[in-house]
Amino acid sequence: MVEKATITVIGEAMLELSRSDGDGWNLRYGGDVINTAVHLARSGDHVRLASALGADPMSAQLLSQWQVEGVDTALVIAAKGQLPGLYAIETDPDGERSFHYWRSEAAARRMFDLPESADMVAQAAQSDLLYFSLITLAILPDAGREALLALAAQVKARGGKVAFDGNYRPRLWSDAATACLWRDRAIALCDIGLPTLADEVEMGEADDAADAAARWGADAGREIVVKLGGDGCLVDGTIVPIPQKLTVIDSSGAGDAFNGGYLHARLGGAEPKDAALAGHRLAGWNIGRRGAIPAKDADAPY
Repeated sequence: MVEKATITVIGEAMLELSRSDGDGWNLRYGGDVINTAVHLARSGDHVRLASALGADPMSAQLLSQWQVEGVDTALVIAAKGQLPGLYAIETDPDGERSFHYWRSEAAARRMFDLPESADMVAQAAQSDLLYFSLITLAILPDAGREALLALAAQVKARGGKVAFDGNYRPRLWSDAATACLWRDRAIALCDIGLPTLADEVEMGEADDAADAAARWGADAGREIVVKLGGDGCLVDGTIVPIPQKLTVIDSSGAGDAFNGGYLHARLGGAEPKDAALAGHRLAGWNIGRRGAIPAKDADAPY
């Protein structure tokens, strides 16, 4: 029996308040890396979340929900006196979303500066795949960002791989130039890059998918998948369209679902273009339902 790869996702996982037009608020959970982690766990992968939460009842409830989904939470630090972050999503009739955040004092910002942090890093360094995003970098202080990149270098030095998603949220950065600086440092360490063209355009870094792929080092041997929303994605210089057009109920978490489907397929030996189709199928299922992490149903492509 082939032993499963150990995947560690690292970043912020938060309480999520969501509502669509005419509905009341619903309390769930979300955050880009935990979204992807849940999809990977549902697909049967061994995935660990590395982060920090509070030692409060709401944090305990989050841990319990992720454990039920199959996510290993042994690397989540319970920080006394801290609380989890919170964000709210409003979705318009077309499925597009707007965000409101309460995360400035979230425990995850201190994940590299707690008594248990050294042990978390030591265990995460043993990963076969380390996955993080530009949002992970955004919520950390500079010292934490350096620690995260050092962890990525350790994983690579031990023969593991690093996957990096270029999720850009302007309000988390002082300016685009600072975001670009840290993004470029992360790109230099990644084996698999998962940028979204809309983010690269907003940062002033690309005009089209080919520009983005080149900026991320596709010509330097990196595996780069440029996500294009409803137009599919660019893989190995070829556009891989979505299998079918779908009605968007809620676009929350679409890119995170794509990443989960893509990485699961690649870890299973699929070629990049076939993995991209797997990512499209999972993202398509996700946007047809409410919430960043919809409940599994009979149509879920796991």
